[in-house]
Amino acid sequence: MFDYIVVGAGFAGSTVAERIANKLKKQVLIIDKRNHIGGNCFDYRNETGIIIHKYGPHLFHTDDKNVVEYLSNFTDWHIYKHKVLALVEGKKIHIPFNFESLEKLFPHHLSIKLQEKLLQYFKYGSRISVLDLKKHNDPDINFLGNFLYEKIYLNYTAKQWGKKPDEISEEVISRVKVIIGKNEGYFDDKYQMVPLNGYSQIFQNMLQNKYIKILLNTDFKEIIKIDIENTKIYFLNQEFKGKLIFTGMIDELFEYRFGKLPYRSLKFHFKTLDQEYFQEVATINYPNNYDFTRITEFKHIHPLQTPKTTIVFEYPEDYEIGKIPYYPVFTQESTNIYQKYLYLSQKFNNLILVGRLAEFKYYDMDDIVKRALEIFEEKIK
Repeated sequence: MFDYIVVGAGFAGSTVAERIANKLKKQVLIIDKRNHIGGNCFDYRNETGIIIHKYGPHLFHTDDKNVVEYLSNFTDWHIYKHKVLALVEGKKIHIPFNFESLEKLFPHHLSIKLQEKLLQYFKYGSRISVLDLKKHNDPDINFLGNFLYEKIYLNYTAKQWGKKPDEISEEVISRVKVIIGKNEGYFDDKYQMVPLNGYSQIFQNMLQNKYIKILLNTDFKEIIKIDIENTKIYFLNQEFKGKLIFTGMIDELFEYRFGKLPYRSLKFHFKTLDQEYFQEVATINYPNNYDFTRITEFKHIHPLQTPKTTIVFEYPEDYEIGKIPYYPVFTQESTNIYQKYLYLSQKFNNLILVGRLAEFKYYDMDDIVKRALEIFEEKIK
């Protein structure tokens, strides 16, 4: 009946399914436990017409022209340069931290001294990891690195991941940058934009194909069984000879055989307010105050003339079964557990893993589209 089964209707699963349907003209079944396609990128217009990102803000940015050209088959774009502020010691400063942030937080003479030191060691306009500043031999640079780490990133990281920074993989912390200059942009990618009519329309256009069938409100475990001992896959109690493309949690796929992998979940609290705007930019981080990590205002992302605005408070929380796993938590232990699952998955000749949860890897949206396109070319086509 079906040549391919795809578990998960986010960017990973939808990209693979679209390629199979349009390039190979093969029958594809997409299964998703939610009541909508699009995964965590799902959005909708609320009662005031504002596009709301149901699972938190998603800002598309990339340097990969091929990814942009691929997605442009399914959407037009609104150019959008994301800006973020953070409330630190009662002042709103730019994030990533830049020279203007320096001038707001430090006395003028110290700010100038630190700027000169940064320019002495680093190229103007570059983005340097906070960890690199902390490890620097120059005492002034080292002082700045430690100050930023403690005042901006330490508590934020603790809230975001539920762990101390030294318990998290250095790969995660190294993504935190300082801008050597006055650039206010949160990203520095060549392409920065959001879909003109929202992300959900992208998925609708991608999956509108006679070769694609979509089964929502369905847990894959209801209709797919994994025979670990005999390395076989069953669909509706019959051995499935086609390929299974899996984008969900790899530990769940194998029934937690080697233990549960750690993830972080998120809780969102939305508010629609009777005012035109609530804050200066789309997102303001709260590293040290309050239980939430940030507030996002969607009208900055998708501009709309309306007297009301909608904001969302974001609360990180521990993942447990029944919640949505947003981020894999990278530790040495979790890496070791994942390797066991990966080795087991490689024994199945018709199982393909792709995506943040299946590969236990952090992917941005552009990364996962690129990865899915590569998977199609290398393992499916």
